[in-house]
Amino acid sequence: MIQYPDAEWYAIRNIEELDSPALVIYPERVMANIRTACSMVKNPGLLRPHVKTHKSPDAARLQMAAGITKFKCATIAEAEMLALAGAQDVLLAYQPVGPKIGRLRTLVRRYPQTSFACLVDDDGAAARVAEAFADNPAPLRVFLDLNVGMNRTGIAPGPDALRLYHSCLSMGGITPAGLHAYDGHIHDRDPVRRSLLCDLAFAPVSAMQQELSRAGRGHPTIIAGGSPTFPMHAHRMNVECSPGTFIYWDKSYLDGLPDQGFLPAALVVTRVISRPGPGILCLDLGHKSVAAENDLQHRVAFLNAPGVEILSQSEEHLVVRAANAGTYALGDVFYGMPFHICPTCALYDRATTIVDHRTSGEWSILARNRSIES
Repeated sequence: MIQYPDAEWYAIRNIEELDSPALVIYPERVMANIRTACSMVKNPGLLRPHVKTHKSPDAARLQMAAGITKFKCATIAEAEMLALAGAQDVLLAYQPVGPKIGRLRTLVRRYPQTSFACLVDDDGAAARVAEAFADNPAPLRVFLDLNVGMNRTGIAPGPDALRLYHSCLSMGGITPAGLHAYDGHIHDRDPVRRSLLCDLAFAPVSAMQQELSRAGRGHPTIIAGGSPTFPMHAHRMNVECSPGTFIYWDKSYLDGLPDQGFLPAALVVTRVISRPGPGILCLDLGHKSVAAENDLQHRVAFLNAPGVEILSQSEEHLVVRAANAGTYALGDVFYGMPFHICPTCALYDRATTIVDHRTSGEWSILARNRSIES
């Protein structure tokens, strides 16, 4: 288990002015993480970060200031947030079906300065997207979503995928732009084994790209990976990498990916609100304030109280056991590092920024909404 010796670095000197529970962001660490990501690729043009972690126009603008122009997202709201922030190139890493097709069409028309794209993995779904964009001034770019072992979405690389790609070429309203391969099932702590598994999963994607090139279909772009396999794909030629969590990092990746040099840049702040029994404290950090999909001991870790054991959690309360519980007073502050920062951010409409150990402003988490204008 990695221990963080610099807990004091995160301390907020005017903490009495900040209500809890609160999500706090440290822009200095955010910018350091962006610089680290940029240093891992040959040029910023090979970065297509996923914004599902931060969902914030403020964070997106920092990425753009670093030279990043391409982004990936999972929801229509995230796509619109990026367009509002001025992003040039946005991939909706989702196959739109039902009303989402119309919402995407609205986005494309509302924000002509942004080039949009989406995923497809099914001939019928691709045809419905094509029909919706048939009268658009320019065809919508689509990326073929390849299932490389995640078994969540996508079509397996091979003959059926090639047929689908060629089928998309014949549809008016869309134009295939490349291949998308998310290998989120590969997250081994050992980077050597992670690299081996990543290469095995990527091989059929590369082979498919080469086959399309031989068939005269140009050189389709490949968008690959997430945070765990980012270092592996970053070494490939002309592969766009799409890590997301790197911008804030979290406890899960801090422990599980020790080979990566990203730093935790987002915490939750909570306070002791009750001492209901010997050795027991209650904090104001319920399900609504930190991601709760993991088991109790893997939801949050406290930087300034590392020996605390979580006993229970409900909507507004987190009950913990502490060996030195008697030393805590009501109102004492705990600094929590979420195990999963992405869904934690989605629980807040705004985050407080911390600069030089003081609250300095707020970042909007605009795309936590299901819709913005569309």
